Amino acid sequence: MKVFITGASSGIGEALAIEYAKRHNNKNTIIGLIARRSEHLQNLKLKLEKSHQVKCEIYPLDVRDDAALALAASDFMLLHGTPDVVIACAGVSRGTLTDHKEDIAAFQAVMDINVMGLVHTFQPFIAAMKQAGQGRLVGIASVAGIRGLPGAGAYSASKAAAITYLESLRVEMAASNITVTTIAPGYIRSAMTAVNDYKMPFLMDADIAATKFINTIERKRRFVVIPWQMGWLARFMRFIPPFLWDFAMKKAPHKKRLDWDWL
Repeated sequence: MKVFITGASSGIGEALAIEYAKRHNNKNTIIGLIARRSEHLQNLKLKLEKSHQVKCEIYPLDVRDDAALALAASDFMLLHGTPDVVIACAGVSRGTLTDHKEDIAAFQAVMDINVMGLVHTFQPFIAAMKQAGQGRLVGIASVAGIRGLPGAGAYSASKAAAITYLESLRVEMAASNITVTTIAPGYIRSAMTAVNDYKMPFLMDADIAATKFINTIERKRRFVVIPWQMGWLARFMRFIPPFLWDFAMKKAPHKKRLDWDWL
């Protein structure tokens, strides 16, 4: 099993790497770990290699850098061949308001990381997967992409774009026997959600989410909302008329505008 995961230094990405290592606990398992924080990646590599006998390659980089991702992909494939699964998990969330000029940079960063990061992650592997006649591409979207949430214009827009992009990619890859899976999580316990000071329904621990994500990937599902309770809520959200949605969201809590410095 060969897996390439972006956003692997924390949260869902880290949990996915750990779960893959647990499931494929042998020296034939290769996991590519990609994130900006080199120290975190190094610690995760040591942990996985010591506890689960897997081999890890680490690539400290920013998914906004398509050249760096292409080099990482090339190095990984040169060393280990075409990965079986590529998971684009890197993502950021920050409260944004259009009437604040200083939020323009945040809008740009969220879109670049959450949308273009998917493209930068997948593109270097597609030719090799086509040649191999198989492969799995996985994009992590969000329930927030189903309807626009107040105070989260950048995040909701980026995840809506991710869902639509992944749908287009899925159709494009079908003839090449490359599956594309879109996973839209609800609230997952992580640094990203820790800053929220409002109630988060159906909050799920990252390790439990990782188990469900990988089950979804192995079943080659097309689009899945996790947890299932949030899936039913998402179905309901799709069909709420705009005037009712506007009324319901008037007093909805907003994500904090200044969570941390990641730009």
